Amino acid sequence: MKIVNPATEEIIREIQEDSLESVNQKFKCLQVAQVDWQIITLAKRIEILRTFSDLFEGNIEALASILTSEVGKPLQQSRNEINGARARIKWLTDNAAKYLADELMNQEGNLTERISYEPLGVICNISAWNYPYLVGVNVFVPALLAGNAVMYKPSEYSTLTGLEIEKLLKEAGIPNNVFHVAIGARPVGELLLELPFNGYFFTGSYKTGKYIYEKVASKMVPCQLELGGKDPLYVADDVADVKAVAAGTADGAFYNNGQSCCAVERIYVHEKVYDQYISEFIKEVKSWKIGNPTEAGVYIGPLSRKDQVAFLEEQIRDAIQKSGKILVGGKRIHGTGYYFEPTVITNANHQMNVMREESFGPIIGIMKVKSDDEASELMRDTEYGLTAAVYSSSQSRAENILGQINSGTGYWNCCDRVSAALPWSGRNHSGFGATLSHAGLRAFTKTKAYHMRG
Repeated sequence: MKIVNPATEEIIREIQEDSLESVNQKFKCLQVAQVDWQIITLAKRIEILRTFSDLFEGNIEALASILTSEVGKPLQQSRNEINGARARIKWLTDNAAKYLADELMNQEGNLTERISYEPLGVICNISAWNYPYLVGVNVFVPALLAGNAVMYKPSEYSTLTGLEIEKLLKEAGIPNNVFHVAIGARPVGELLLELPFNGYFFTGSYKTGKYIYEKVASKMVPCQLELGGKDPLYVADDVADVKAVAAGTADGAFYNNGQSCCAVERIYVHEKVYDQYISEFIKEVKSWKIGNPTEAGVYIGPLSRKDQVAFLEEQIRDAIQKSGKILVGGKRIHGTGYYFEPTVITNANHQMNVMREESFGPIIGIMKVKSDDEASELMRDTEYGLTAAVYSSSQSRAENILGQINSGTGYWNCCDRVSAALPWSGRNHSGFGATLSHAGLRAFTKTKAYHMRG
C-alpha cells in the first residue's frame, strides 16, 4: 500500500497490507490477551493510558509532522488535534473509576442489588482519516479502560499515524497483544467484518456505516456508528456582533478544509443581517493563507483525498445550474497537490446537492431566510442528525429552535466543537450510539445485575 502526501503527491512510504492469515493471527492473540487485561486493576489501566497521553506531549512535533504529511492538514492544526486528544484522554481517565466501577443500587436488610460493568471482550475499531487522533481516542481509550482488547484499523489515508498510536500505547505499558493495528484499505476491513468480534465501532460515511451494520447484524453484538452530517447553522437577526459571528462560523465551516464530521455544512441567515453577514464572511475567507501545510500561517492546505476534488467540482456545477452564485472560490487550484479554493455559494436552495449531500470539503452554501420558522423548517429538511447551531442574543430563542431539530448535539453561539464531558452521538443517517462522556465509557461494557442475599 502506497502512502501519498496530498500536498506534494509524492509517495512517503510503502507498507505491506495485512492478509487473511495475519488478521486471523492478530485476532487470536487479542482473544488470549484480553482475559489477562481484564483482570488488571482499573487503577493500573488508568495509569497506563495517562502515560500514553504524556507520550503525546513529549513527541508532539514528530507526531504532528507525520499527521500533516499523510492527511495534509496544516501543521498547527495537527498540533491542535493531538492536544485535543490529550484533553479527552484526561477526562476519560479522570472519570473512568466513577463510571466503570460497580454501582450499588439498593440495599434492604440482607439483600444487596448492584450493577457490574464488564468489558465486551475484543472489539473492532474501524476509524477515520480526518481526525485520526480524536476519533481514535474516542473509541480505543475507553475500550481499553473498560478492559477490552482492541483491533484498530486506521484509514488507509492515516496509516502512519495509526502505527504511531500503536507504538506509543506499547511504550506506555499496554501489553503487546491487547492492541493490534490492522493495515490496509477496504479488503482488510472486509476481513475484519468476518471475524467474531464482541463489538464493532465505526467512524466514517453513512454508506459504509450502513454496509457494516447490515454485514454484522446477524452476530447480535454491539455495533456503534459515528457517521457524517449535513450540519445546519442559523444566524438570527438579533446577533450582537455580526462580524464576530461571520468569522466564527466561517471557521466552523472551513477548519481542517471542511473535512470535519461536525463542520458547518449549510448556513441560513435572517434577511435583516444577511448582507452584512455575507460581506464579513467573505472578508474572513479571503484573509486565509492557502498553501503547503508545513508553512507557518497556512489555514487551508490540500484535501486529504484526490477523488474529493472532482466531487466538489460536481457540487459546484450543480449549484450554478440551479441559480447559485459563487462569491469566492469555486475551482481546484492547479498544480501539484489536491488543493481546492475555499468556496462560498449564495442564492442557495434545497434543490442543490450542496445543501443536501455531505460536502466534506471547503465549500458552503448560504441561504437567506425571513423568520425563525423558515430557518427551523429548512434545518430539519435533512436525512442527517449530527449537530445544529443557532446564533442569537436570546438563549430561549435558540433553544426553542434547537429543540425542534432531531440532532445529537445542539450549539448556541458556537459550532464545530466537541467536549469529552458530553456524549457525541448522531441520529438518522448520522449514526447511533455515543462516544465520550459517561455514555461513551459505558458503551464498551455489558452490564451484569447482582442480587446478593446473605
